[in-house]
Amino acid sequence: MFFTVVNIPKSSLQISYQSRILTLGSCFAENIGTKLQEAYFLSFINPFGVLYNPVSVAQSIRTLLDYREFSVDDLFQNGSLWNSFAHSSLFSATSADETLQKINSRLQAARYFLAETDVIMITLGTAWVFENMETGKVVANCHKLPANRFTRRRLSVAEIVSELSDVITLLRKRNPKLQFVFTVSPIRHWKDGAQENTVSKSSLHLAISELENTFESVHYFPAYEIMLDKLRDYRFYTSGMLHPSEQAVDYIWQRFSETYFNEETLELKKELEQLRADLNHRPIHPNTAESQAFQTAVEKKKNRLIERYPFLRERL
Repeated sequence: MFFTVVNIPKSSLQISYQSRILTLGSCFAENIGTKLQEAYFLSFINPFGVLYNPVSVAQSIRTLLDYREFSVDDLFQNGSLWNSFAHSSLFSATSADETLQKINSRLQAARYFLAETDVIMITLGTAWVFENMETGKVVANCHKLPANRFTRRRLSVAEIVSELSDVITLLRKRNPKLQFVFTVSPIRHWKDGAQENTVSKSSLHLAISELENTFESVHYFPAYEIMLDKLRDYRFYTSGMLHPSEQAVDYIWQRFSETYFNEETLELKKELEQLRADLNHRPIHPNTAESQAFQTAVEKKKNRLIERYPFLRERL
């Protein structure tokens, strides 16, 4: 055997098809959130877009909790685009009204989802932050503004723990049953430099360890360790050699499922993933008897699943 196995015990936290899961953080939060949605779980992905650092994640949670809408005063124009320092460029648009419509509609949907969320999965990407020199505030995205507009620094472990402890406490006051799954993104921030990337990831690990020791509701999933040990070969990375490949994400998703899903959930997940594959099948000759028979069989399979699990009616 030419790899080390990352042993992950079955978690005391069990996620089912009745669970509502909010994912926040880096690109890897989007990877797992997408996997959850593809398997027909109730998942809401990154309402502010991709967030890399712990302060931006904490700020996004505070924004979700304060029920304030964004206004034009929260935006800035750079070139042709209106942007928000709290959001990724996915929300940017050529008019302030369009940017605000994107931001506030997503915010409203996320607040509605959060009110009944069972699990928040937070993926931290880096301990490095950029602070706006005009306001002194950490930004989620620099939106291609000149570097001299920002101060770049690395958060201390204490700062990370303080920021995240604060929002965990706020969230648990509103929903005492809420659980948290933290991961460190396996995506390497190579622009920081090899050593600084390692120090940054180590700071995130130390902070999460402190949170685990402080809150019974905090759980850690070792996606980072799986990527660096079991999947350390470069064939498990995309062409840029920094992001996990589709095969790597599939394997980490498998380990995540084994950790947080019971046998019934795993079996239903398997059936639903097969159903999705069948529904996505595009026949070369759709008008043939064979193709129509296949479509009929798929529809029957879907209806049988809905009969067994009525809650799937709104998801399929």
